[in-house]
Amino acid sequence: MDPTHVRPGQKIEMYIKQNCPYCREARQFYDQRGIPYTVYDAQNDREARRRMFDLSGNDPTVPAIVIDGTYVQSGWGRPPQG
Repeated sequence: MDPTHVRPGQKIEMYIKQNCPYCREARQFYDQRGIPYTVYDAQNDREARRRMFDLSGNDPTVPAIVIDGTYVQSGWGRPPQG
């Protein structure tokens, strides 16, 4: 699944760190297209960080993108960086 090809109605969740430039790019991508998403602070919220690690197989890279409950990728761009 490609996080840049989102169908209407899909639920996007993003686990981020506040000062991460790749997280900022991902948010700008969705904002510019009017695509809603939910953000979780994986840096300061222990529960969010635990969920991110559970979903990503312990990958600490952000942003971690989840679409419709399925982990898609960590990082942003081509190739994904974070």
